[in-house]
Amino acid sequence: MKFPRARGDASGALLRVLPRRPDDIEASELFDLQQAIARAVAGSDDLLHDDDVQLALDMLYELHYTGFDEADDGWEWSPALLAGRSLIEAAFERALRASVPMPELPEPRADAVAAALFELTAPTPGPGLARTIEREATDEQAREFIIQRSIYTLKEADPHTWAIPRLRGRAKAALVEIQSDEYGGGRAERIHAALFAGTMRALGLDDTYGAYIDAVPAITLASLNMSTMFGLHRRLRGSAVGHLAAFEMTSSLPCRMIGDGFRRLGYGVDVTFYYDEHVEADSVHEQIAGRDLAGGLVDAHPELLADVMFGAAACLVVDGMAADDVRSAWEAGESSLLGSAVRS
Repeated sequence: MKFPRARGDASGALLRVLPRRPDDIEASELFDLQQAIARAVAGSDDLLHDDDVQLALDMLYELHYTGFDEADDGWEWSPALLAGRSLIEAAFERALRASVPMPELPEPRADAVAAALFELTAPTPGPGLARTIEREATDEQAREFIIQRSIYTLKEADPHTWAIPRLRGRAKAALVEIQSDEYGGGRAERIHAALFAGTMRALGLDDTYGAYIDAVPAITLASLNMSTMFGLHRRLRGSAVGHLAAFEMTSSLPCRMIGDGFRRLGYGVDVTFYYDEHVEADSVHEQIAGRDLAGGLVDAHPELLADVMFGAAACLVVDGMAADDVRSAWEAGESSLLGSAVRS
């Protein structure tokens, strides 16, 4: 992945350090980096919409994914960078817990947990982003939506995969089953991230991993950062499971709407295949995620019930914020992107 453009002091400080080798950095420079991050966090009045802080966290997390073309792999476990990351994560988790209403907790049994999750994720009436794309989005807006989603979907499934070694038994088997489908069942061309890349190419967009990082706003980054944070921390494994359960339970119907929206705009199967595939796949995944993954985890570890429900609620709230911001921009006749996205 190419380096993004800085959005403030914290991301700028990272971009001054990452292109160099860890052994070539003076301790004073790493201290300055940590101070820049601390100031950015302390000075933020809305961390979920803070472009500088969310981009800095995204960059720090990216070191655990594919990394950056010009960053030494030794930065992944740099104590200084991990210390800076922990400053952001602590504030980010506080902001999430302050922003996400905690749902009522069911009995700590698999059937009760599944029922509660299905109730929490039930479709709601009224306008939504998928319905907007289905019925009225312009071609430009539909392409903007794909750009917004590319930040997560070109690494689809990876944030939740971190949780696999943290689980055992029924929950582990359920997560592996879901992720196996996400990764194409052993066929590279069927990996869901690759299917989405095909949609991007068919729309004339750049399918390079991270190509549009400079175009998406903080809340889009926050949605991805949240799922990565849940996945990377063992103590948050319950939230990772709840997040994935809500993600799968709210996918099938919107994917049908989005596919229909692109058909309305005149596009064919080369664009819609990714979404058509998810209509069927996620209708199966939601049952596995609710009953065997989330329910199975709580059956084995009832002390994780609140974490599971929080992760599910956080998925709905933060992704809802991102969707509302996109729709608000469109209703105002504006782009939802930070700048003009360059077409390939």
